Amino acid sequence: MTPELSGEAFRRYARDWLRDNAPSGFLADQPGYTPPGLEQSLAWEAAMHRAGLAGITWPKAYGGHGRTLREHLIANQEIGRLALPESVSSIGKELAGPIILAVGTEEQKLRYLPPILEMREMWCQGFSEPDAGSDLAGLRTRAVPDGDGWRVTGQKIWTSGAYKAKRCLLLARTGTVEDRHKGLALFAVPMDTPGIRVVPIRQMNDKQSFCEVFFDDVRVEPEDALGKPDEGWSAAIRVLGIERATNRMYRAWRFENELRHLVAACRQDESLAPLLRDSAYRQRIAATVTDIEMVKGHVEPVVEALVAGQAIGARGSLMKLHWSEAHQRFAALAQEMLGMAAPDAPPSTLQAQKRFQEIYLQARAETIYAGTTEIQLGIIADRVLQLPKGK
Repeated sequence: MTPELSGEAFRRYARDWLRDNAPSGFLADQPGYTPPGLEQSLAWEAAMHRAGLAGITWPKAYGGHGRTLREHLIANQEIGRLALPESVSSIGKELAGPIILAVGTEEQKLRYLPPILEMREMWCQGFSEPDAGSDLAGLRTRAVPDGDGWRVTGQKIWTSGAYKAKRCLLLARTGTVEDRHKGLALFAVPMDTPGIRVVPIRQMNDKQSFCEVFFDDVRVEPEDALGKPDEGWSAAIRVLGIERATNRMYRAWRFENELRHLVAACRQDESLAPLLRDSAYRQRIAATVTDIEMVKGHVEPVVEALVAGQAIGARGSLMKLHWSEAHQRFAALAQEMLGMAAPDAPPSTLQAQKRFQEIYLQARAETIYAGTTEIQLGIIADRVLQLPKGK
């Protein structure tokens, strides 16, 4: 049982618990950092859930803690202030879970949700396709009726964590490609179903977290259909709205942690310390601080709007666009500054170089996943600014 606290009392609880329980080897800005393996990450995230710092707003009936979105934000702020590893189950906790809460049956909620929070089942998201990346309305993976269930055939790509996932949140077409937004359905497909083949994609950081997933006449049972067959588009848009606006609310505070680490590493290195007095670099660091405050300025009003029962809609694209572009700029700045270190750089510099090289490579994808920059600009133009369409 976690204490029934709110507001600043909950913040103190979260901060103290993280301080006392976060493994020192998990913190990328501390000496002795060692990237945790999968089993270590699973154990840590399960402990966070038991402590009341994950599944915060989910109903208690489904394994959550029944708290408010404001407390969710507080926990994310405290998590973000530490250089903890990213969740190994973010798809389940931040995408699959919320959509199941929104459109799933009572049986599905009881079946799927507790294992997600307890880190017993990880999920992947089968949305993007080779010819329909950010254009979900153009996807071609087909779901055809098969008795009381379905048969799915097609291909997904850039499916994060598919190699370790127990289930796939799959978007498939029940109509024709020309139907665009109509005739799309969502499924919770077990990844060990016959006919599913996962092919990892080696990335430039030498990781293989992205995958291709092939569905060859895969049987999907009726109890694994999420919502009605023609509601997949609205459900998918809801997922993407969540992903762009409310997922990983800690990003601004993690961004701030990264900036603190960069500045500290430069101060501790005689060859880099002069950069902090250079007017050009000082301006770019100041611009980064402004970017961070703007990301915070996106998050906090979104929380208040949701608490007030308002829909986020296209506003999520503003958050996604600014955060991804700003973080990419900062990653390039960090690489540039740390790249000027002397060959005999101190251990603190070497550690920072390793962390920021990883951040730089990962940031290349941040303007692509969850909808490219171009897609976000189009959404903002059409749905936020309501600009006339060009001829």
